[in-house]
Amino acid sequence: MVMKRVGILYHPLKEATHTFGKKLEAFLRARGLAVWLSSSWEWEKARTQINDTDLILSIGGDGTILRAAQVVVPTDTPITGINMGRFGFMTELTVDEALEKLPALLSGEGWIDERCLLEAELSQSGAGAESPHPFYALNDAVVARGAAVRLIHVEVSIDGTRLSTYQADGVIAATATGSTSYALAAGGPILHPQAEEFLLVPISPHLGSVYPMVVSPDATVQLHLTSTNPAVLSIDGHITLPLSAGATVTVRHSSKKVRFLRIHPETSFYSSLEQKLKGKQ
Repeated sequence: MVMKRVGILYHPLKEATHTFGKKLEAFLRARGLAVWLSSSWEWEKARTQINDTDLILSIGGDGTILRAAQVVVPTDTPITGINMGRFGFMTELTVDEALEKLPALLSGEGWIDERCLLEAELSQSGAGAESPHPFYALNDAVVARGAAVRLIHVEVSIDGTRLSTYQADGVIAATATGSTSYALAAGGPILHPQAEEFLLVPISPHLGSVYPMVVSPDATVQLHLTSTNPAVLSIDGHITLPLSAGATVTVRHSSKKVRFLRIHPETSFYSSLEQKLKGKQ
Protein backbone atom coordinates (compact mmCIF):
# COMPACT_ATOMS: atom_id res chain seq x y z
CA MET A 1 0.00 0.00 0.00
CA VAL A 2 1.34 3.41 -0.98
CA MET A 3 0.87 5.85 1.88
CA LYS A 4 -0.80 9.23 1.59
CA ARG A 5 -1.16 10.58 5.15
CA VAL A 6 1.39 10.41 7.97
CA GLY A 7 1.27 11.54 11.60
CA ILE A 8 4.42 12.53 13.51
CA LEU A 9 4.62 12.34 17.30
CA TYR A 10 7.59 13.85 19.13
CA HIS A 11 8.75 14.04 22.76
CA PRO A 12 7.86 17.58 23.93
CA LEU A 13 10.69 17.91 26.47
CA LYS A 14 13.42 17.11 23.96
CA GLU A 15 13.87 20.00 21.56
CA ALA A 16 15.85 17.82 19.17
CA THR A 17 12.81 15.58 18.60
CA HIS A 18 10.62 18.56 17.66
CA THR A 19 13.32 19.92 15.36
CA PHE A 20 13.67 16.56 13.64
CA GLY A 21 9.90 16.25 13.46
CA LYS A 22 9.70 19.52 11.53
CA LYS A 23 12.45 18.27 9.22
CA LEU A 24 10.49 15.08 8.58
CA GLU A 25 7.32 17.06 8.00
CA ALA A 26 9.02 19.12 5.28
CA PHE A 27 10.55 15.97 3.77
CA LEU A 28 7.19 14.22 3.56
CA ARG A 29 5.27 17.23 2.25
CA ALA A 30 7.86 17.61 -0.50
CA ARG A 31 6.95 14.07 -1.55
CA GLY A 32 3.25 15.00 -1.78
CA LEU A 33 2.03 13.47 1.47
CA ALA A 34 -0.43 15.00 3.92
CA VAL A 35 1.25 15.34 7.32
CA TRP A 36 0.22 16.25 10.86
CA LEU A 37 2.57 16.89 13.77
CA SER A 38 1.81 16.57 17.48
CA SER A 39 3.45 16.33 20.89
CA SER A 40 3.19 12.75 22.13
CA TRP A 41 1.95 14.10 25.47
CA GLU A 42 -1.14 15.39 23.66
CA TRP A 43 -2.01 11.88 22.52
CA GLU A 44 -5.74 12.33 23.17
CA LYS A 45 -5.77 15.30 20.78
CA ALA A 46 -3.65 13.37 18.28
CA ARG A 47 -6.14 10.51 18.40
CA THR A 48 -8.75 12.76 16.75
CA GLN A 49 -6.56 12.85 13.64
CA ILE A 50 -5.91 9.11 13.34
CA ASN A 51 -8.66 8.40 10.80
CA ASP A 52 -7.20 7.94 7.30
CA THR A 53 -3.66 8.15 8.72
CA ASP A 54 -1.54 5.46 7.08
CA LEU A 55 1.48 5.61 9.40
CA ILE A 56 2.60 7.12 12.70
CA LEU A 57 6.24 8.16 13.04
CA SER A 58 7.26 8.23 16.69
CA ILE A 59 10.34 10.36 17.45
CA GLY A 60 11.86 9.69 20.85
CA GLY A 61 12.27 6.51 22.84
CA ASP A 62 10.03 3.74 24.08
CA GLY A 63 7.99 6.15 26.21
CA THR A 64 7.00 8.06 23.08
CA ILE A 65 5.97 4.80 21.43
CA LEU A 66 3.77 3.93 24.41
CA ARG A 67 1.89 7.18 23.88
CA ALA A 68 1.73 6.49 20.14
CA ALA A 69 0.07 3.18 20.97
CA GLN A 70 -2.70 5.04 22.79
CA VAL A 71 -3.21 7.12 19.63
CA VAL A 72 -3.57 4.20 17.22
CA VAL A 73 -5.60 1.70 19.28
CA PRO A 74 -8.05 0.30 18.23
CA THR A 75 -7.19 1.11 14.58
CA ASP A 76 -4.71 -0.85 12.44
CA THR A 77 -2.49 2.19 11.78
CA PRO A 78 1.13 1.03 12.17
CA ILE A 79 3.91 2.80 14.07
CA THR A 80 7.53 3.24 13.04
CA GLY A 81 9.78 4.42 15.85
CA ILE A 82 12.79 6.69 15.28
CA ASN A 83 15.08 6.38 18.28
CA MET A 84 16.19 9.53 20.05
CA GLY A 85 15.91 7.96 23.49
CA ARG A 86 18.12 5.56 25.40
CA PHE A 87 17.11 1.94 24.98
CA GLY A 88 14.72 1.95 22.02
CA PHE A 89 13.52 -1.65 22.42
CA MET A 90 10.54 -0.91 20.17
CA THR A 91 12.05 1.66 17.81
CA GLU A 92 13.15 0.75 14.28
CA LEU A 93 15.27 3.54 12.82
CA THR A 94 18.11 5.74 13.99
CA VAL A 95 18.01 9.43 13.17
CA ASP A 96 20.87 8.98 10.71
CA GLU A 97 19.03 6.38 8.62
CA ALA A 98 15.46 7.72 8.86
CA LEU A 99 15.45 9.85 5.70
CA GLU A 100 17.21 7.08 3.78
CA LYS A 101 14.77 4.31 4.77
CA LEU A 102 11.48 6.25 4.82
CA PRO A 103 10.90 6.29 1.03
CA ALA A 104 10.91 2.49 0.96
CA LEU A 105 8.44 2.33 3.86
CA LEU A 106 6.17 4.91 2.23
CA SER A 107 6.08 2.97 -1.02
CA GLY A 108 4.80 -0.17 0.68
CA GLU A 109 7.95 -2.05 1.60
CA GLY A 110 8.66 -3.37 5.06
CA TRP A 111 6.96 -5.92 7.27
CA ILE A 112 4.45 -5.83 10.13
CA ASP A 113 5.41 -6.77 13.68
CA GLU A 114 2.23 -7.29 15.75
CA ARG A 115 2.38 -6.93 19.53
CA CYS A 116 -0.20 -8.04 22.09
CA LEU A 117 -2.07 -5.66 24.36
CA LEU A 118 -3.68 -6.04 27.76
CA GLU A 119 -7.13 -4.68 28.56
CA ALA A 120 -7.49 -3.35 32.10
CA GLU A 121 -10.95 -2.47 33.39
CA LEU A 122 -11.34 -0.53 36.62
CA SER A 123 -14.38 -0.96 38.85
CA GLN A 124 -14.76 1.09 42.02
CA SER A 125 -17.47 2.93 43.92
CA GLY A 126 -17.54 6.32 45.56
CA ALA A 127 -17.32 9.93 44.46
CA GLY A 128 -15.92 10.40 40.98
CA ALA A 129 -16.25 6.72 40.06
CA GLU A 130 -16.78 6.15 36.34
CA SER A 131 -18.50 3.35 34.48
CA PRO A 132 -16.03 0.55 33.79
CA HIS A 133 -14.30 0.83 30.42
CA PRO A 134 -11.12 -0.78 29.10
CA PHE A 135 -7.70 0.82 29.12
CA TYR A 136 -5.20 -0.65 26.68
CA ALA A 137 -1.63 -1.38 27.80
CA LEU A 138 1.21 -2.18 25.43
CA ASN A 139 3.70 -2.56 28.30
CA ASP A 140 1.87 -2.97 31.58
CA ALA A 141 -1.03 -2.25 33.90
CA VAL A 142 0.20 -1.64 37.45
CA VAL A 143 -1.67 -1.44 40.74
CA ALA A 144 0.75 0.33 43.06
CA ARG A 145 1.00 2.35 46.26
CA GLY A 146 0.42 6.06 46.05
CA ALA A 147 2.56 8.86 47.48
CA ALA A 148 2.62 7.37 50.99
CA VAL A 149 5.46 4.90 51.50
CA ARG A 150 3.21 2.13 52.80
CA LEU A 151 2.48 -1.36 51.59
CA ILE A 152 -0.84 -2.06 49.94
CA HIS A 153 -2.75 -5.33 50.03
CA VAL A 154 -3.82 -6.70 46.64
CA GLU A 155 -5.89 -9.86 46.48
CA VAL A 156 -5.11 -11.66 43.23
CA SER A 157 -7.56 -14.05 41.56
CA ILE A 158 -7.16 -15.91 38.29
CA ASP A 159 -10.29 -17.11 36.47
CA GLY A 160 -12.30 -16.57 39.64
CA THR A 161 -9.99 -18.60 41.89
CA ARG A 162 -8.13 -16.75 44.62
CA LEU A 163 -4.36 -17.04 44.23
CA SER A 164 -2.97 -14.96 47.10
CA THR A 165 -3.03 -11.56 48.76
CA TYR A 166 0.16 -9.64 48.01
CA GLN A 167 1.44 -7.28 50.68
CA ALA A 168 3.72 -5.23 48.48
CA ASP A 169 4.41 -1.91 46.81
CA GLY A 170 2.17 -3.17 44.04
CA VAL A 171 1.54 -5.74 41.31
CA ILE A 172 2.52 -5.50 37.65
CA ALA A 173 0.55 -7.17 34.87
CA ALA A 174 2.89 -7.03 31.86
CA THR A 175 2.75 -8.07 28.22
CA ALA A 176 5.66 -9.80 26.50
CA THR A 177 6.65 -6.37 25.17
CA GLY A 178 6.58 -4.99 28.70
CA SER A 179 8.56 -7.89 30.12
CA THR A 180 11.81 -5.98 29.44
CA SER A 181 10.54 -2.87 31.20
CA TYR A 182 9.24 -2.33 34.77
CA ALA A 183 8.46 -6.03 35.18
CA LEU A 184 12.11 -6.90 34.54
CA ALA A 185 13.27 -4.33 37.10
CA ALA A 186 10.90 -5.94 39.63
CA GLY A 187 12.43 -9.38 39.06
CA GLY A 188 10.18 -10.78 36.35
CA PRO A 189 11.27 -13.01 33.45
CA ILE A 190 11.76 -11.90 29.85
CA LEU A 191 9.25 -13.21 27.32
CA HIS A 192 9.78 -13.38 23.57
CA PRO A 193 8.00 -10.32 22.09
CA GLN A 194 5.62 -12.52 20.07
CA ALA A 195 4.47 -14.47 23.12
CA GLU A 196 0.78 -14.09 23.97
CA GLU A 197 1.17 -15.01 27.64
CA PHE A 198 1.41 -12.19 30.16
CA LEU A 199 3.11 -11.72 33.52
CA LEU A 200 2.09 -11.06 37.10
CA VAL A 201 5.02 -9.60 39.03
CA PRO A 202 4.81 -8.34 42.64
CA ILE A 203 6.75 -5.18 43.47
CA SER A 204 8.89 -5.50 46.61
CA PRO A 205 6.63 -8.06 48.34
CA HIS A 206 6.77 -8.28 52.14
CA LEU A 207 7.25 -11.80 53.56
CA GLY A 208 5.59 -14.93 52.24
CA SER A 209 6.37 -16.97 49.13
CA VAL A 210 5.41 -14.60 46.34
CA TYR A 211 6.84 -15.23 42.90
CA PRO A 212 6.43 -13.79 39.40
CA MET A 213 3.98 -15.80 37.29
CA VAL A 214 3.46 -16.39 33.59
CA VAL A 215 -0.28 -16.35 32.89
CA SER A 216 -2.17 -18.01 30.05
CA PRO A 217 -3.47 -15.61 27.37
CA ASP A 218 -6.95 -17.06 28.00
CA ALA A 219 -6.90 -16.13 31.70
CA THR A 220 -8.77 -13.30 33.42
CA VAL A 221 -6.94 -11.76 36.36
CA GLN A 222 -8.55 -9.66 39.07
CA LEU A 223 -6.49 -7.36 41.29
CA HIS A 224 -8.63 -6.36 44.27
CA LEU A 225 -7.36 -3.63 46.58
CA THR A 226 -8.20 -4.62 50.16
CA SER A 227 -6.15 -2.02 52.05
CA THR A 228 -7.02 1.63 52.70
CA ASN A 229 -3.59 3.09 51.98
CA PRO A 230 -3.47 5.37 48.90
CA ALA A 231 -3.01 3.45 45.64
CA VAL A 232 -3.12 4.07 41.90
CA LEU A 233 -3.67 2.26 38.63
CA SER A 234 -0.98 3.07 36.07
CA ILE A 235 -1.34 2.21 32.38
CA ASP A 236 1.97 2.17 30.50
CA GLY A 237 3.41 4.62 33.01
CA HIS A 238 1.53 7.69 31.76
CA ILE A 239 -2.16 7.12 32.47
CA THR A 240 -2.65 7.27 36.24
CA LEU A 241 -5.92 6.85 38.13
CA PRO A 242 -6.42 6.96 41.93
CA LEU A 243 -7.81 3.81 43.53
CA SER A 244 -10.08 3.65 46.56
CA ALA A 245 -10.26 0.73 48.99
CA GLY A 246 -12.28 -2.07 47.43
CA ALA A 247 -11.38 -1.15 43.85
CA THR A 248 -10.94 -4.04 41.43
CA VAL A 249 -8.83 -4.00 38.27
CA THR A 250 -9.68 -6.79 35.82
CA VAL A 251 -6.89 -7.61 33.39
CA ARG A 252 -7.11 -9.82 30.33
CA HIS A 253 -5.44 -10.39 26.98
CA SER A 254 -6.94 -8.01 24.40
CA SER A 255 -8.21 -8.93 20.97
CA LYS A 256 -6.63 -5.65 19.78
CA LYS A 257 -2.99 -5.44 18.75
CA VAL A 258 -0.44 -2.74 18.06
CA ARG A 259 1.27 -2.98 14.68
CA PHE A 260 4.82 -1.83 14.03
CA LEU A 261 6.02 -1.23 10.49
CA ARG A 262 9.64 -2.32 10.19
CA ILE A 263 12.16 -2.17 7.36
CA HIS A 264 15.21 -3.94 8.77
CA PRO A 265 15.39 -7.70 8.18
CA GLU A 266 13.85 -9.69 11.01
CA THR A 267 16.70 -10.87 13.24
CA SER A 268 16.88 -13.03 16.32
CA PHE A 269 15.41 -11.34 19.38
CA TYR A 270 17.92 -13.19 21.52
CA SER A 271 20.99 -12.05 19.58
CA SER A 272 20.18 -8.38 20.19
CA LEU A 273 18.78 -8.70 23.70
CA GLU A 274 22.02 -8.22 25.62
CA GLN A 275 23.01 -5.16 23.60
CA LYS A 276 19.58 -3.59 24.20
CA LEU A 277 19.74 -4.29 27.93
CA LYS A 278 23.13 -2.59 28.05
CA GLY A 279 21.72 0.44 26.26
CA LYS A 280 23.62 -0.22 23.02
CA GLN A 281 22.16 0.03 19.54
